[in-house]
Amino acid sequence: MNQLILTKEQARTIILHAAGLAKRAQFGKGREAVYKLIDHLGFVQLDTNYVVERAHHHAIFARVPDYKPEWLEELQHDGRVFEYFTCDAGYMPMHDFRFSLPIKESFAKRYPLEQPEINLMKQVLDRIGRDGPLGVKDFDNDRQVASSGWWDWRPSKVALERLYMSGQLMVTRKKDFHKQYDLPRNIIHADVDTSMPTPEEFARQVIRRCLQSMGVAYAKEMAWRAHYVKDNLVKKELEKMVAEEEILQVAVEGLKGPLYMLPAYKNKKLKLTGDAFILSPFDSLNVFRHRLKDFFDFDYQIECFLPAPKRKYGYFSLPILIGDRFVARMDSKADRKQGQLIVHNLHFEQVKLTKAMLEAFTDVLKAFARFNQCHEIVIKKSNNKSYLKAIKEGLI
Repeated sequence: MNQLILTKEQARTIILHAAGLAKRAQFGKGREAVYKLIDHLGFVQLDTNYVVERAHHHAIFARVPDYKPEWLEELQHDGRVFEYFTCDAGYMPMHDFRFSLPIKESFAKRYPLEQPEINLMKQVLDRIGRDGPLGVKDFDNDRQVASSGWWDWRPSKVALERLYMSGQLMVTRKKDFHKQYDLPRNIIHADVDTSMPTPEEFARQVIRRCLQSMGVAYAKEMAWRAHYVKDNLVKKELEKMVAEEEILQVAVEGLKGPLYMLPAYKNKKLKLTGDAFILSPFDSLNVFRHRLKDFFDFDYQIECFLPAPKRKYGYFSLPILIGDRFVARMDSKADRKQGQLIVHNLHFEQVKLTKAMLEAFTDVLKAFARFNQCHEIVIKKSNNKSYLKAIKEGLI
Protein backbone atom coordinates (compact mmCIF):
# COMPACT_ATOMS: atom_id res chain seq x y z
CA MET A 1 0.00 0.00 0.00
CA ASN A 2 1.38 3.39 -1.04
CA GLN A 3 1.29 5.77 1.89
CA LEU A 4 0.95 9.50 1.44
CA ILE A 5 3.60 11.41 3.39
CA LEU A 6 2.81 14.91 4.63
CA THR A 7 4.94 17.55 6.22
CA LYS A 8 3.58 19.08 9.42
CA GLU A 9 2.91 22.30 7.51
CA GLN A 10 0.82 20.41 4.93
CA ALA A 11 -1.02 18.59 7.71
CA ARG A 12 -1.78 21.87 9.51
CA THR A 13 -3.21 23.35 6.31
CA ILE A 14 -5.51 20.36 5.85
CA ILE A 15 -6.54 20.41 9.53
CA LEU A 16 -7.39 24.11 9.50
CA HIS A 17 -9.28 23.87 6.23
CA ALA A 18 -11.29 20.97 7.68
CA ALA A 19 -11.94 23.00 10.84
CA GLY A 20 -13.30 25.94 8.83
CA LEU A 21 -10.36 28.13 9.83
CA ALA A 22 -8.54 28.51 6.52
CA LYS A 23 -9.95 32.02 6.19
CA ARG A 24 -12.61 34.25 7.68
CA ALA A 25 -16.07 33.43 6.34
CA GLN A 26 -14.91 30.14 4.80
CA PHE A 27 -18.58 29.12 4.61
CA GLY A 28 -19.86 32.56 3.64
CA LYS A 29 -22.01 34.91 5.68
CA GLY A 30 -25.56 34.99 6.99
CA ARG A 31 -27.77 32.36 8.54
CA GLU A 32 -27.23 29.85 5.74
CA ALA A 33 -23.48 29.94 6.41
CA VAL A 34 -24.22 28.85 9.99
CA TYR A 35 -26.05 25.80 8.71
CA LYS A 36 -23.29 25.01 6.20
CA LEU A 37 -20.74 25.19 9.02
CA ILE A 38 -22.69 22.88 11.35
CA ASP A 39 -23.35 20.51 8.46
CA HIS A 40 -19.65 20.42 7.61
CA LEU A 41 -18.32 20.00 11.15
CA GLY A 42 -21.14 17.62 12.08
CA PHE A 43 -21.00 18.76 15.69
CA VAL A 44 -20.59 22.11 17.43
CA GLN A 45 -19.97 21.68 21.15
CA LEU A 46 -22.24 23.51 23.54
CA ASP A 47 -21.04 24.86 26.88
CA THR A 48 -22.72 26.89 29.61
CA ASN A 49 -19.69 28.97 30.67
CA TYR A 50 -20.60 32.63 30.14
CA VAL A 51 -17.31 34.37 31.01
CA VAL A 52 -17.33 35.40 27.37
CA GLU A 53 -20.06 34.41 24.90
CA ARG A 54 -20.92 30.71 25.22
CA ALA A 55 -18.73 28.23 23.36
CA HIS A 56 -21.19 27.25 20.61
CA HIS A 57 -21.90 30.88 19.69
CA HIS A 58 -18.20 31.71 19.97
CA ALA A 59 -17.16 28.84 17.67
CA ILE A 60 -19.67 29.89 15.03
CA PHE A 61 -18.81 33.58 15.26
CA ALA A 62 -15.12 32.76 14.72
CA ARG A 63 -16.10 31.31 11.33
CA VAL A 64 -19.15 33.38 10.37
CA PRO A 65 -18.17 37.02 11.05
CA ASP A 66 -21.70 38.48 10.89
CA TYR A 67 -23.17 35.74 13.10
CA LYS A 68 -26.17 36.51 15.28
CA PRO A 69 -26.91 34.04 18.12
CA GLU A 70 -30.62 33.96 17.29
CA TRP A 71 -29.78 32.28 13.97
CA LEU A 72 -28.89 29.08 15.80
CA GLU A 73 -32.24 29.14 17.60
CA GLU A 74 -34.00 29.72 14.27
CA LEU A 75 -32.23 26.79 12.61
CA GLN A 76 -33.29 24.58 15.49
CA HIS A 77 -36.85 25.89 15.32
CA ASP A 78 -36.89 25.15 11.57
CA GLY A 79 -35.87 21.54 12.26
CA ARG A 80 -32.53 21.80 10.46
CA VAL A 81 -30.30 21.23 13.50
CA PHE A 82 -30.86 19.52 16.84
CA GLU A 83 -29.15 19.32 20.20
CA TYR A 84 -27.97 16.09 21.78
CA PHE A 85 -25.22 14.65 23.95
CA THR A 86 -22.67 12.38 22.26
CA CYS A 87 -19.25 12.70 23.88
CA ASP A 88 -20.32 16.23 24.82
CA ALA A 89 -23.49 18.26 24.40
CA GLY A 90 -23.73 19.98 21.04
CA TYR A 91 -25.59 20.85 17.87
CA MET A 92 -25.82 18.54 14.85
CA PRO A 93 -27.50 18.67 11.45
CA MET A 94 -30.94 17.04 11.58
CA HIS A 95 -30.19 14.74 8.65
CA ASP A 96 -27.70 12.99 10.98
CA PHE A 97 -30.46 12.31 13.51
CA ARG A 98 -30.52 8.53 13.02
CA PHE A 99 -26.88 8.36 14.13
CA SER A 100 -27.87 9.63 17.57
CA LEU A 101 -30.07 6.55 18.06
CA PRO A 102 -27.31 4.05 18.97
CA ILE A 103 -26.15 6.45 21.70
CA LYS A 104 -29.67 6.75 23.07
CA GLU A 105 -30.10 2.99 23.00
CA SER A 106 -26.76 2.54 24.78
CA PHE A 107 -27.78 4.99 27.50
CA ALA A 108 -31.11 3.25 28.09
CA LYS A 109 -29.39 -0.14 28.44
CA ARG A 110 -26.69 1.19 30.74
CA TYR A 111 -29.03 2.70 33.30
CA PRO A 112 -31.82 0.26 34.24
CA LEU A 113 -34.73 1.86 36.07
CA GLU A 114 -36.66 1.05 39.22
CA GLN A 115 -40.48 1.10 39.09
CA PRO A 116 -40.82 4.46 40.91
CA GLU A 117 -38.51 6.04 38.31
CA ILE A 118 -40.50 4.47 35.48
CA ASN A 119 -43.71 5.83 36.98
CA LEU A 120 -42.28 9.35 37.35
CA MET A 121 -40.94 9.35 33.79
CA LYS A 122 -44.35 8.29 32.48
CA GLN A 123 -45.98 11.13 34.40
CA VAL A 124 -43.47 13.60 32.93
CA LEU A 125 -44.07 12.31 29.39
CA ASP A 126 -47.84 12.45 29.85
CA ARG A 127 -47.68 16.04 31.06
CA ILE A 128 -45.45 17.23 28.21
CA GLY A 129 -47.68 15.40 25.75
CA ARG A 130 -50.67 17.24 27.21
CA ASP A 131 -49.20 20.71 27.93
CA GLY A 132 -46.46 21.04 25.30
CA PRO A 133 -42.75 21.88 25.85
CA LEU A 134 -41.79 22.42 29.48
CA GLY A 135 -38.68 23.28 31.49
CA VAL A 136 -37.49 22.05 34.87
CA LYS A 137 -39.08 25.03 36.59
CA ASP A 138 -42.48 23.96 35.32
CA PHE A 139 -42.39 20.92 37.60
CA ASP A 140 -42.96 21.07 41.33
CA ASN A 141 -39.92 20.81 43.60
CA ASP A 142 -40.19 17.11 44.42
CA ARG A 143 -36.95 16.90 46.39
CA GLN A 144 -37.37 15.00 49.65
CA VAL A 145 -34.17 16.21 51.32
CA ALA A 146 -31.93 19.27 50.97
CA SER A 147 -29.56 19.33 48.02
CA SER A 148 -26.07 18.01 48.76
CA GLY A 149 -24.35 19.64 45.80
CA TRP A 150 -24.36 20.89 42.20
CA TRP A 151 -25.22 17.53 40.61
CA ASP A 152 -27.74 16.48 43.25
CA TRP A 153 -30.74 16.96 40.98
CA ARG A 154 -34.31 16.64 42.15
CA PRO A 155 -36.26 13.61 40.83
CA SER A 156 -38.18 15.51 38.14
CA LYS A 157 -34.92 16.92 36.72
CA VAL A 158 -33.40 13.42 36.68
CA ALA A 159 -36.51 12.09 34.93
CA LEU A 160 -36.35 14.82 32.27
CA GLU A 161 -32.65 14.22 31.61
CA ARG A 162 -33.08 10.45 31.40
CA LEU A 163 -35.95 10.86 28.97
CA TYR A 164 -33.77 13.23 26.93
CA MET A 165 -30.70 10.99 26.96
CA SER A 166 -32.74 7.90 26.02
CA GLY A 167 -34.42 9.77 23.16
CA GLN A 168 -37.97 9.93 24.50
CA LEU A 169 -37.65 13.71 24.76
CA MET A 170 -35.69 16.31 22.80
CA VAL A 171 -34.62 19.78 23.87
CA THR A 172 -34.60 23.31 22.54
CA ARG A 173 -33.29 26.40 24.35
CA LYS A 174 -35.04 29.52 25.56
CA LYS A 175 -33.36 32.91 25.28
CA ASP A 176 -32.16 32.52 28.88
CA PHE A 177 -30.43 29.29 27.76
CA HIS A 178 -32.70 27.08 29.89
CA LYS A 179 -33.77 23.80 28.30
CA GLN A 180 -37.27 23.22 27.02
CA TYR A 181 -38.16 19.52 26.82
CA ASP A 182 -40.54 18.34 24.11
CA LEU A 183 -41.68 15.18 22.34
CA PRO A 184 -39.60 14.21 19.28
CA ARG A 185 -42.69 14.18 17.07
CA ASN A 186 -43.06 17.93 17.65
CA ILE A 187 -39.50 18.65 16.53
CA ILE A 188 -38.55 16.09 13.87
CA HIS A 189 -40.02 16.61 10.41
CA ALA A 190 -41.73 13.65 8.74
CA ASP A 191 -39.05 13.33 6.04
CA VAL A 192 -36.19 12.80 8.55
CA ASP A 193 -34.77 9.26 8.54
CA THR A 194 -35.28 7.79 12.02
CA SER A 195 -34.18 4.22 11.26
CA MET A 196 -31.62 2.63 13.56
CA PRO A 197 -28.22 2.26 11.84
CA THR A 198 -26.30 -0.95 12.18
CA PRO A 199 -23.17 -0.81 14.37
CA GLU A 200 -21.08 -0.89 11.19
CA GLU A 201 -23.02 2.04 9.69
CA PHE A 202 -22.61 4.00 12.90
CA ALA A 203 -18.86 3.34 13.04
CA ARG A 204 -18.42 4.42 9.42
CA GLN A 205 -20.45 7.57 9.98
CA VAL A 206 -18.22 8.52 12.92
CA ILE A 207 -15.10 7.90 10.82
CA ARG A 208 -16.36 10.04 7.93
CA ARG A 209 -17.54 12.82 10.22
CA CYS A 210 -14.28 12.90 12.18
CA LEU A 211 -12.11 13.04 9.08
CA GLN A 212 -14.27 15.67 7.40
CA SER A 213 -14.00 18.01 10.39
CA MET A 214 -10.51 17.09 11.59
CA GLY A 215 -8.73 16.68 8.27
CA VAL A 216 -5.98 14.39 9.54
CA ALA A 217 -6.70 12.17 12.53
CA TYR A 218 -5.55 9.22 14.58
CA ALA A 219 -7.72 6.12 14.94
CA LYS A 220 -7.89 6.70 18.71
CA GLU A 221 -9.67 10.03 18.18
CA MET A 222 -12.33 8.39 16.04
CA ALA A 223 -12.69 5.52 18.49
CA TRP A 224 -13.18 8.00 21.35
CA ARG A 225 -16.12 9.56 19.52
CA ALA A 226 -17.66 6.12 18.94
CA HIS A 227 -17.07 4.41 22.25
CA TYR A 228 -20.71 3.30 22.19
CA VAL A 229 -19.81 0.53 19.72
CA LYS A 230 -17.85 -2.49 20.91
CA ASP A 231 -15.30 -5.01 19.63
CA ASN A 232 -12.90 -2.41 18.15
CA LEU A 233 -15.48 -1.84 15.43
CA VAL A 234 -14.13 1.59 14.47
CA LYS A 235 -10.68 0.12 13.89
CA LYS A 236 -12.12 -2.77 11.88
CA GLU A 237 -14.28 -0.53 9.70
CA LEU A 238 -11.41 1.92 9.27
CA GLU A 239 -9.22 -0.88 7.90
CA LYS A 240 -11.99 -1.89 5.48
CA MET A 241 -12.46 1.72 4.33
CA VAL A 242 -8.72 2.04 3.68
CA ALA A 243 -8.79 -1.20 1.67
CA GLU A 244 -11.80 0.16 -0.27
CA GLU A 245 -9.84 3.41 -0.86
CA GLU A 246 -12.57 5.53 0.74
CA ILE A 247 -10.01 6.57 3.37
CA LEU A 248 -6.30 7.29 2.93
CA GLN A 249 -3.68 6.17 5.42
CA VAL A 250 -1.06 8.88 5.73
CA ALA A 251 2.18 9.57 7.54
CA VAL A 252 3.17 12.95 8.94
CA GLU A 253 6.87 13.73 9.26
CA GLY A 254 8.00 13.54 12.88
CA LEU A 255 4.83 11.87 14.16
CA LYS A 256 4.11 8.29 15.03
CA GLY A 257 1.27 6.99 12.86
CA PRO A 258 -0.72 5.73 11.30
CA LEU A 259 -2.95 8.70 10.57
CA TYR A 260 -5.90 8.96 8.23
CA MET A 261 -7.62 11.48 5.94
CA LEU A 262 -10.27 11.71 3.25
CA PRO A 263 -9.05 11.60 -0.37
CA ALA A 264 -10.90 14.88 -1.02
CA TYR A 265 -8.34 16.77 1.06
CA LYS A 266 -5.51 15.30 -1.02
CA ASN A 267 -7.00 16.48 -4.30
CA LYS A 268 -7.89 20.03 -3.25
CA LYS A 269 -5.52 22.96 -3.64
CA LEU A 270 -5.62 24.23 -0.09
CA LYS A 271 -4.14 27.45 1.22
CA LEU A 272 -4.46 29.66 4.28
CA THR A 273 -5.03 33.41 4.15
CA GLY A 274 -3.20 34.22 7.37
CA ASP A 275 -6.34 35.51 9.08
CA ALA A 276 -6.50 35.80 12.87
CA PHE A 277 -8.95 33.86 15.03
CA ILE A 278 -9.82 34.07 18.72
CA LEU A 279 -10.98 30.57 19.58
CA SER A 280 -13.07 29.11 22.36
CA PRO A 281 -11.38 26.58 24.67
CA PHE A 282 -14.17 24.21 23.53
CA ASP A 283 -13.62 24.82 19.82
CA SER A 284 -13.47 21.63 17.75
CA LEU A 285 -9.83 22.40 16.95
CA ASN A 286 -8.94 22.28 20.65
CA VAL A 287 -10.76 19.11 21.75
CA PHE A 288 -7.67 16.88 21.82
CA ARG A 289 -4.73 18.40 23.67
CA HIS A 290 -2.26 15.96 22.07
CA ARG A 291 -3.25 17.16 18.57
CA LEU A 292 -2.30 20.72 19.42
CA LYS A 293 1.09 19.49 20.65
CA ASP A 294 1.68 17.13 17.73
CA PHE A 295 0.68 19.37 14.84
CA PHE A 296 1.02 22.92 16.20
CA ASP A 297 3.65 22.58 18.95
CA PHE A 298 1.15 24.30 21.25
CA ASP A 299 0.72 23.05 24.82
CA TYR A 300 -2.78 24.14 25.78
CA GLN A 301 -5.03 23.31 28.70
CA ILE A 302 -8.39 24.72 29.77
CA GLU A 303 -7.40 26.12 33.16
CA CYS A 304 -10.91 26.82 34.50
CA PHE A 305 -10.89 23.16 35.54
CA LEU A 306 -7.68 23.60 37.54
CA PRO A 307 -7.37 24.93 41.11
CA ALA A 308 -6.41 28.62 41.05
CA PRO A 309 -2.82 28.07 42.31
CA LYS A 310 -2.08 25.75 39.37
CA ARG A 311 -3.21 28.15 36.65
CA LYS A 312 -0.41 29.60 34.50
CA TYR A 313 -2.32 31.76 32.06
CA GLY A 314 -5.73 32.42 33.61
CA TYR A 315 -9.18 31.04 34.35
CA PHE A 316 -10.58 31.18 30.79
CA SER A 317 -7.67 31.58 28.42
CA LEU A 318 -8.60 31.75 24.72
CA PRO A 319 -6.15 30.46 22.08
CA ILE A 320 -5.18 32.99 19.39
CA LEU A 321 -4.50 31.53 15.94
CA ILE A 322 -2.95 33.46 13.05
CA GLY A 323 -2.44 31.50 9.85
CA ASP A 324 -1.26 28.08 10.97
CA ARG A 325 0.37 29.11 14.25
CA PHE A 326 -1.00 29.64 17.73
CA VAL A 327 0.59 32.95 18.65
CA ALA A 328 -0.97 33.84 22.01
CA ARG A 329 -3.55 33.01 24.65
CA MET A 330 -5.88 35.60 26.09
CA ASP A 331 -7.52 35.27 29.51
CA SER A 332 -10.57 37.48 29.17
CA LYS A 333 -13.95 38.26 30.63
CA ALA A 334 -16.89 40.21 29.22
CA ASP A 335 -18.23 42.69 31.76
CA ARG A 336 -21.51 43.25 29.96
CA LYS A 337 -22.90 45.75 32.48
CA GLN A 338 -19.90 48.05 32.07
CA GLY A 339 -19.54 47.26 28.37
CA GLN A 340 -15.91 46.23 28.85
CA LEU A 341 -13.99 43.26 27.49
CA ILE A 342 -11.39 42.79 30.21
CA VAL A 343 -8.22 40.98 29.16
CA HIS A 344 -6.61 39.86 32.41
CA ASN A 345 -3.59 38.35 30.69
CA LEU A 346 -2.46 38.46 27.05
CA HIS A 347 0.38 35.95 26.87
CA PHE A 348 2.33 35.72 23.60
CA GLU A 349 4.05 32.51 22.52
CA GLN A 350 7.64 32.47 21.28
CA VAL A 351 6.55 33.45 17.77
CA LYS A 352 7.71 36.58 15.93
CA LEU A 353 4.71 38.66 14.90
CA THR A 354 4.81 41.07 11.99
CA LYS A 355 3.02 44.41 11.91
CA ALA A 356 0.37 42.87 9.63
CA MET A 357 -0.21 40.00 12.09
CA LEU A 358 -0.61 42.40 15.01
CA GLU A 359 -3.08 44.46 12.97
CA ALA A 360 -5.02 41.31 12.08
CA PHE A 361 -5.23 40.36 15.75
CA THR A 362 -6.27 43.88 16.76
CA ASP A 363 -9.08 43.86 14.20
CA VAL A 364 -10.43 40.49 15.35
CA LEU A 365 -10.13 41.60 18.99
CA LYS A 366 -12.35 44.61 18.24
CA ALA A 367 -14.89 42.37 16.52
CA PHE A 368 -14.79 39.90 19.41
CA ALA A 369 -15.50 42.71 21.88
CA ARG A 370 -18.51 43.87 19.86
CA PHE A 371 -19.75 40.29 19.67
CA ASN A 372 -19.65 40.19 23.47
CA GLN A 373 -21.70 43.42 23.71
CA CYS A 374 -18.63 45.39 24.80
CA HIS A 375 -17.57 48.78 23.47
CA GLU A 376 -14.28 49.07 25.37
CA ILE A 377 -11.25 46.77 25.64
CA VAL A 378 -9.11 46.83 28.78
CA ILE A 379 -5.84 44.86 28.68
CA LYS A 380 -4.35 44.54 32.16
CA LYS A 381 -1.25 42.40 31.65
CA SER A 382 0.99 41.02 28.91
CA ASN A 383 4.38 39.36 28.66
CA ASN A 384 5.36 41.40 25.56
CA LYS A 385 5.36 45.17 25.99
CA SER A 386 6.12 46.03 22.36
CA TYR A 387 3.28 43.86 21.01
CA LEU A 388 0.95 45.23 23.66
CA LYS A 389 1.88 48.83 22.74
CA ALA A 390 1.13 48.18 19.04
CA ILE A 391 -2.21 46.58 19.89
CA LYS A 392 -3.26 49.41 22.21
CA GLU A 393 -2.39 51.95 19.55
CA GLY A 394 -4.57 50.02 17.12
CA LEU A 395 -7.48 50.09 19.56
CA ILE A 396 -7.59 53.89 19.70
